[in-house]
Amino acid sequence: MDYIFGRQDFAGPDAQQDCFLLASGTGAYCALSTAFSATRGDHALLMACLRAPTARFDLVHRLSETLSAGAMTCSLSTQDKAGAPDEDGWRNLILFDGAGPRWVYEAGGVRVTRQVAMQYGGNTVAVSYTIENGSDSTAVLDVTPWLRFVPKGRQLSRRRSFAWQDGQVHSGALTLHFAVEGGRAEALPAVQYERLRFRHDAPDGRPGSGLCAAAGHFTFSAAPGEVKDCALVFGTEARLPKAGAVTAGQARRRRAQAEAAGLRGELGRALSAAADAFVVERASTGGKTIVAGYPFFTDWGRDTMIALPGCTLSTRRYADAKSILRTFAANERDGLLPNLFPDQDAPPQYNTVDAALLFINCLWLYHARTGDDEFVRELWPCAERIIACYKAGTRHGIHMDGGGLLCAGEGLDQVTWMDVRIGEHLPTPRHGKPVEVNAYWYNALCIMARLAPLAGADGAPYAALAAQAGRSFRVAFWMEDEQRLKDVVSPEASPADTQLRCNQIWAVSMPFTPLTRAQAAGVARSVRRALWTPCGLRTLDPGDPDFHPVYGGPQRVRDLAYHQGTVWPFPLGGYYLAELRLGGFDAASRARVRQDLEALAPALREGCLGQLPEIYDGGAPGPSRGCFAQAWSVGEVLRVCEALERPEAAGFADGWAKA
Repeated sequence: MDYIFGRQDFAGPDAQQDCFLLASGTGAYCALSTAFSATRGDHALLMACLRAPTARFDLVHRLSETLSAGAMTCSLSTQDKAGAPDEDGWRNLILFDGAGPRWVYEAGGVRVTRQVAMQYGGNTVAVSYTIENGSDSTAVLDVTPWLRFVPKGRQLSRRRSFAWQDGQVHSGALTLHFAVEGGRAEALPAVQYERLRFRHDAPDGRPGSGLCAAAGHFTFSAAPGEVKDCALVFGTEARLPKAGAVTAGQARRRRAQAEAAGLRGELGRALSAAADAFVVERASTGGKTIVAGYPFFTDWGRDTMIALPGCTLSTRRYADAKSILRTFAANERDGLLPNLFPDQDAPPQYNTVDAALLFINCLWLYHARTGDDEFVRELWPCAERIIACYKAGTRHGIHMDGGGLLCAGEGLDQVTWMDVRIGEHLPTPRHGKPVEVNAYWYNALCIMARLAPLAGADGAPYAALAAQAGRSFRVAFWMEDEQRLKDVVSPEASPADTQLRCNQIWAVSMPFTPLTRAQAAGVARSVRRALWTPCGLRTLDPGDPDFHPVYGGPQRVRDLAYHQGTVWPFPLGGYYLAELRLGGFDAASRARVRQDLEALAPALREGCLGQLPEIYDGGAPGPSRGCFAQAWSVGEVLRVCEALERPEAAGFADGWAKA
């Protein structure tokens, strides 16, 4: 897709509104604004990961670049500062290409092109420059790396020392290696400090500033009329590659990931490449996992199971899908899958009801594509335990009631995806029978009935239980007068039970649905009228008194809005798959979905280029909020792009339920 921006887009400090993301497949990343500034504390030129995917360290936070030729001196880099003049390199920026990412500057007759690349599989970043000197004087580019050497999210103290020597910077137990191509490196007489302002953090209650340190700098020069290629490479390994090799490798991988999925549509190809950022190694398990979002999250069980079909199956990364499913299966306990894998040998956390049910769904979708019967047999014991434990009862009040429906949640538990807790307050209490959880439960039972013969098991008990659960679902959740579903059936009836939320859409879009066609159509109409926006579904009807139109401010204020109207892109996957299912994938339904996706495509040019974010405001969705790149947003929309071209990929099996 086109991520090229020109002078009209850099007419002021708003040039720093958007950012780019490069990821290495380990949890390490490189992310700065399109104006080459750090607008967040979690931005960095090199956010290294020393133990995949969570032990992340902010090594090189940013670069300061000054260009001079004769009497002319100006900045190329841009940065808001606290207590010092801002750098205004955006004034000299004439072109930015987010597919590189690549920047072109011109000042005083000198043109400088910068390109940044990250090596896959490690902690190496290359910054390449081309200096085209059209002036009458020698052009000099001075580059200073500003360092932090702290764990991601921590603040640098002036007490920390830095030692710059022979291609290395040392601080404590950390060492940064660097290589210079076409220039020279020089240590500073003393460590210098600067305090940055983070314009995207302060409004959300995060630290609005942060300290960085400089221990040395680099100098590149070009004679009048000369075209000079030069570069810097930073990494945690002593043997650093050439910058050109890093740049070429990044371009090859991006093309390969876009092509591997085999999708023809522009949006599908773009999201196929975007998905690569989320599939990473996990050192503690020796397998693959999925990072939920950049820059805030690591890998979460629920997010992984929602993102996996799009990020690995739609992209035909079947070996990665198997690795992820094996990792979670090996860590199943009491029928639950981990929602969080802490590092440093801490035990996993199991506070989710839906991850295990979605695991069974992922197994179905994987087998539907690959016909890998052996893998079904390998994971069958885990799937059996999940169903058995959920029936008999397990942690967090999860158990099956007499009608075959699933109950979950007790005390202050928040075990569905609407999982915010503020002290003793649950803004979205969903204890009882959440609608999407019971849709997942019905779907999982149907899948077990279908897959049982492959494992030498009897599918009849699962089929019988699914039939009972389906009947109970229609009785318990269907609201005939409003032609939609309840959000929760709680132990004691509550106004929250009948709130109009997006969770009901998954009762239509899972491979097996407990609804009749008429009921499914009613759900889709209700969601479209009240919750649909071009960039996501609202989590609550704007007419509800609990609706919050804006997400922002301090943590408590953000948490109160998080699931009370805030727009999330990832439910669009369920909504559009539901529309395609209702239309039988005919020409009209495909045309409607393609038209809607055209309105979503511009989202890839805002926030983080080439990515889809976590959330938007619920009232009037505009600039993205939360994580600037979110795995399940990318994965679920990617599934829709694939289903438009390959309808069988949706995994739909049975027809509609009978009334």
